Amino acid sequence: MAGLLEYKCPCCGGAITFDSSIQKMKCPFCDTEFEMETLAQYDAQINNQKPDSMNWTTNTQADWQPGEVEGMRVYICNSCGGQIVGDENMSASACPYCGNPVVVAGNVSGLLKPDLVIPFKLDKETAKKKLIEHTQGKRLLPKVFKDQNHIDEIKGIYVPYWVFNADADADMRFRGTRVRTWSDRDYRYTETSYYIINRSGSLGFSAVPVDGSKKIPDDLMESIEPFDISEAVDFQTAYLAGYLADKYDVTADDCIERANERIRTTTQEVFAGTVGGFASVVPEASSIRLANAEAKYALYPVWLLNTTWNGQQYTFAMNGQTGKFVGDLPVDKGQSRKWFWLLTAIGAAAAFGIAALIHFL
Repeated sequence: MAGLLEYKCPCCGGAITFDSSIQKMKCPFCDTEFEMETLAQYDAQINNQKPDSMNWTTNTQADWQPGEVEGMRVYICNSCGGQIVGDENMSASACPYCGNPVVVAGNVSGLLKPDLVIPFKLDKETAKKKLIEHTQGKRLLPKVFKDQNHIDEIKGIYVPYWVFNADADADMRFRGTRVRTWSDRDYRYTETSYYIINRSGSLGFSAVPVDGSKKIPDDLMESIEPFDISEAVDFQTAYLAGYLADKYDVTADDCIERANERIRTTTQEVFAGTVGGFASVVPEASSIRLANAEAKYALYPVWLLNTTWNGQQYTFAMNGQTGKFVGDLPVDKGQSRKWFWLLTAIGAAAAFGIAALIHFL
C-alpha cells in the first residue's frame, strides 16, 4: 500500500495541502500560501541535510610508572560508597560528600591514571572567608551556619572531570521572521514574512568539561565553572599531598552525550549570533560533524562543605582555582514567619494609605 505524503508548513508546522483554486500549497492553520518552487527548494534542503557525526576517542588510559602508586590509599565511605584517593598520611576521617566516617583501604586497584591536573591555587583559609561572605546579609539564615565549627568541615578535593577536545564542522538552519504593520482609517494590518536562514562554519572546542562523579550534583559543579585549563599540568601523585582526590564513577563514554549537548548549545548560540535584522530567530535543524575528537581524564580543584540542617544535607563548593563559591542556604522558619507577617503588615499599611489618598482626592 502506498503511503500518504504529508508536507509540513515551514511557518507553523501544520500539514499543508494543494489548493486548486489558487494553484498553490496552502496551510489551513495560518493561511500561508507557498509557491510550488519554494517548497521544492525547502524539501531539497531538508533531504540533503547531513546527520550529526559526533564520535569520540575515549581510550586515554596512561600507565602508572613504577613506584608511582606507592603510598596512595583509597578511602571508602560507608554511607555513600564514594572512593576517595589520598596519600598514606591523609587524615580522611569524614567523607567530603556526605560527612560520614570513611574506611581506609590499602590499594588503588582499578584506578585510572589522570592525564591532567589543575593544582589548587587557593587555600582553606580563603574557602572559610568565602563561606562567611556567602552567609553575610542573609537574615533568614539559621545562626548555626555562622558557627566556626561548621566552617572547619571544609575539605579540599580533586574532582574527576572528563575534558573533551574536538574540531567541529556545522550546518544550521534557522527560521526567521520579519513583521510589517500599517493601518488605514478602518483597520490595522500586520504582515509576517518567514525566511529560511542557513549558516555553516567550523569551530574548535577545547576542554569541554563534564563532571565524572555521581556524588556531586552536575548543576553545582557547573555553577563553579569555568576552570582555566591553560594552567593544567601533567598529573603527578605529589599534587595529592594534603588533599583528597575523588575516583571517577562515570565513564568517559557515559559523559559523551552531555559533552555533545554542550557543544550543540554553544554552536547554536555562536551561529545564531551571526543572524540579525529579524523580529525572531528560531533554530530548526543542525548537523555537526566532529574531527580530532578525544577525551582526557583530569582532576579539578574544589573545596567542599557538607553539613546537615533539620535532616537535610546542604553542599557548598568553591572553585579551588578561581574562588567562585556557590551553594544553597537553609532558611530559619521562625525568622521566615516573622518577616512574612512584617512584610504583610507593611503591604497592608501601604494599601490602606493609597486607598485613603484616593478617597481624599
